[in-house]
Amino acid sequence: MPLPADILAYNADQSADDRPICDRLAATIDRHLSANADGAVERKIWHRHPVWFIDGNPIVGYSRLKDCIRLLFWSGQTFDEPGLKPEGSFKAAEARFAREDEVSVKDLKRWIEKAVRIQWDYKNIVKRKGKLERLK
Repeated sequence: MPLPADILAYNADQSADDRPICDRLAATIDRHLSANADGAVERKIWHRHPVWFIDGNPIVGYSRLKDCIRLLFWSGQTFDEPGLKPEGSFKAAEARFAREDEVSVKDLKRWIEKAVRIQWDYKNIVKRKGKLERLK
């Protein structure tokens, strides 16, 4: 299934250096998340950035920062992966890429597999007053 028009437009709006990074991330995430997920996968622009969800729970997305593209896994701190660094005060972890050749498809596939198995319930974080619970 082709990527949604809004994600394609987001990638097309990036600089000539950043567009290939975004295209590689989008294609790899889309292919491998859909292949591994048990639940319904949704992909859309959320808070102005491409994000993939499983059953309404945010899993992975990317965004443009000043000097790089940031890949964010909402539950990534619990993946035990040296290539991901903690981000924020919850369970998110990130990787940053300044060039397309920095994106390891092998690592990304492994992180996506872990993202499907290891999820924290961000979908209901407001209802639980900021408390995260582990899913699956």
